[in-house]
Amino acid sequence: MNRIQGISLLVLSILIIDQLVKIYIKTHFYLGEEILVLGDWFRLYFIENNGMAFGLSFGGTTGKLFLSIFRIIAIGLIGFYLVHLHRKGAKTGLLVSIALIFTGALGNVIDSAFYGLIFSDVYHYGQLATLFPEEGGYAPFLQGKVVDMFYFPIIDFYFPDNFPFWPGKHFIFFRPVFNIADASITIGVFSILLFYRSFLTGESKQHESEQ
Repeated sequence: MNRIQGISLLVLSILIIDQLVKIYIKTHFYLGEEILVLGDWFRLYFIENNGMAFGLSFGGTTGKLFLSIFRIIAIGLIGFYLVHLHRKGAKTGLLVSIALIFTGALGNVIDSAFYGLIFSDVYHYGQLATLFPEEGGYAPFLQGKVVDMFYFPIIDFYFPDNFPFWPGKHFIFFRPVFNIADASITIGVFSILLFYRSFLTGESKQHESEQ
């Protein structure tokens, strides 16, 4: 198996796992339902969002459409650039990092593009989502919601009332709920920042071309 085949297999495997987990959560959890996996600090918690990674949002319906189109363009550019780097002989680790970003972006775009077409609405009916409902999906193309489920409130406490900053405020770390696609993007970005900074700064093109 050559490098490009290995990276393609990695992309496909992460994408399939991401979608299988999302479909399972969406069809077996009520919106807002959670179960404890490892104590209080690791939970499966079903939420949906209209926008970006880790539950961030962007500008309502118009913003959602713009974001979806932007993602599709970005995925195409990342994919093209990944092939370009492979042909130039870039390091395998760098290719894997970019492939992780590509896979995560693609995984969430699939939600936005198709989930509104193939799932019933869990908001109005207060029931489990149905795959391919007879009455049709809950949103048009590119208007679907992204499914998130992993929640790690590792630190959860209230500041004392006499604390000089944020008295009595509720503090949670890590607050965002995310999915496998989000994790893939994050790992890819941090890998580049940690191990391939010369790629970002352009200080050592020769180093990035080594096998």
